[in-house]
Amino acid sequence: MLRQRIHRSTFTLAKKSFISTPSTSSSTLSSLSILRTMSTIKPWPQPMVESHGDYRSEAFLESHIGGKLYSKQSSLPKLPIPSVKETIAKFLPTALPLAHSQEEKDSLIQLCKGFEGETEVLQKRLLARQQEMSNSSWLQLWWNTLGYLQVRDPVVVNVSYFFHFSDDGTLPEVPPATKSLGVLRAASLLYSSAQFRQLVASGSLPYEAIGRKEPKTPLCSVAYKYMFNACRVPRKDQDSYRIYDPALNTHVIVACGGKFYSFDFVDESGEPLGLEVIEERLQKCVEMSKSGGGVSNELMLGYLTSDDRDKCAESRAELIRVGGAKMENALEKLESGALLICLDENEEPISKKQSSELFWTGGLSSGHNRWFDKSIQLICTNNGKAGMNGEHSMMDGMPVVGFCDFITKRSYTEIAAESRGKSGGIVESATENVKDIFSDCVGDLASSGSNVSANIAESKANFDKLISAHELQTQSFQGYGSNAIKKMGYSPDAFVQMAMQLATYRLWKEQGGTYEATQVRPFLHGRTETTRTVSPACEAFIKTMGLRPKHDEMDAAKRKEKLELLREAVASHSKYIGMAAKAMGVDRHLLGLALSVKDGETAPPLFSHPLYVRSKTWRVSTSHLTHPRFDSWGYGEVTPNGVGLAYSIHPNNCMFASLLFASTDGRSV
Repeated sequence: MLRQRIHRSTFTLAKKSFISTPSTSSSTLSSLSILRTMSTIKPWPQPMVESHGDYRSEAFLESHIGGKLYSKQSSLPKLPIPSVKETIAKFLPTALPLAHSQEEKDSLIQLCKGFEGETEVLQKRLLARQQEMSNSSWLQLWWNTLGYLQVRDPVVVNVSYFFHFSDDGTLPEVPPATKSLGVLRAASLLYSSAQFRQLVASGSLPYEAIGRKEPKTPLCSVAYKYMFNACRVPRKDQDSYRIYDPALNTHVIVACGGKFYSFDFVDESGEPLGLEVIEERLQKCVEMSKSGGGVSNELMLGYLTSDDRDKCAESRAELIRVGGAKMENALEKLESGALLICLDENEEPISKKQSSELFWTGGLSSGHNRWFDKSIQLICTNNGKAGMNGEHSMMDGMPVVGFCDFITKRSYTEIAAESRGKSGGIVESATENVKDIFSDCVGDLASSGSNVSANIAESKANFDKLISAHELQTQSFQGYGSNAIKKMGYSPDAFVQMAMQLATYRLWKEQGGTYEATQVRPFLHGRTETTRTVSPACEAFIKTMGLRPKHDEMDAAKRKEKLELLREAVASHSKYIGMAAKAMGVDRHLLGLALSVKDGETAPPLFSHPLYVRSKTWRVSTSHLTHPRFDSWGYGEVTPNGVGLAYSIHPNNCMFASLLFASTDGRSV
């Protein structure tokens, strides 16, 4: 099933810790250098561009915007295609440990022997596609459409991911009488978001680059066009993605109490308005949400973005049918907003688990206060907790990590001090500037001929069922972290991967197909490749460790054997990561070959072999992101009997977030 192969576990966050390998000079820009490098946003040739999943169609904007951000795009290498012989040689060792019998192993080996000859035509087609798409990646259109925009599952749980930011210790211990800590936190995040948006929209943000030696390797910047003033739009069969001219759209969207508001948060040049102005406008949204005016509590429109995508498309069509031009204008206002701030004034989470559940889906208490199609949602609670929910279709995680690094770098107190130093100007009052987006449509939505209320009720029921069927657990391991692992002589990422392999082996009594996402953004329009954790070396290590602890650590010979096996397993994993980072893994190539089979043709029998299918059924979907100001982060499972396993390896501790079906018995997950 294609979705199982390429959907959701496609984060580019893996392989390298953000803190240990800062990949963009923007992550270290000071406030003064930000102000020096900012330039006016150039208006686009058209007010809105609607993407259908092909990065090439929006590439003209990169040339138009210009600047440092897009300066390396034309010189990036193209995504390579390995030989079939290379791919099958790498694939086989990752599949054999998952065999249920010797017969299954033998039959897979036989099919692999004939695979190169059987795919000769398919390989030629794939190479021809690479030439035809010489100004792009041969994979990106397939990936963006088949892996995302055509997938009909709800984006919540299945596509969206979350970050949980660390607390801002400079917020007052006792909130002001008129504003919650959430309003203060949201204002400071919006202020910094405006500055980062200015850098992106003007092209002034330096392109990302990786490597310890100069010259560093530049990364593709294509994703940044879909970061701000962007929104996924539900369509029948295949969604689209709308991106709006940031020079024309200076407003932000605020969700509060399930209602949606807009206000300007930047001036005409794109620079942020004063912190006090932003706070006042956010507080006005809170007051309006409690006043009883506008959209009623029965018309919680956010639920309409949480359902099956065809159902979302039907609901959107019904909104426009009953609301006409006023509704189309309202939806455009929401879609074109720079980003969405969700003020969860009813929430006061304390633990990592409580906060993570809220930032992932909104939960049963605040799921209505989201618009899951927005590219970026910043979420702030009444007690000042904050996080981010990201829509994943056109933009992988690392650019968003850079954005979140930027907006969490400075505290509320620091931003307040900077804002006070800004020259003042005449601005509209909050009463004049804050608008209830859907207020003009209320009568139409509640009219006798409207199906909107019924659609909301159905989508809410489906949302509640989906959320209730899932479980999120966070675990902070305080025994040791990357410092100790490095002293032992291991790669921290590969070491933790082996720990997770042992844990899932002991849970399920067998290994499961395991995916670690590895970014391939050194290539034009590259997104991710799979690092397969399962290997003969990994199998040898976990089976020697056994299904339960043997308490034989003091036996010198057995201890030495286990350490040697661990070292071999870690080295094997690190080697595979190195290949995947060069786009020389196996999964994207095998996918391309499978998609090159034309209608009416018989696919190579390898593709239907049960062991082949099992090897790419990602029961363990993993991704690594370590950031000093992220308390947790995560995403959903990619197969019903699997787990989404996000992790961070800090210097002295490790953090894990596991997300899975709650209704599934733990031993059969």
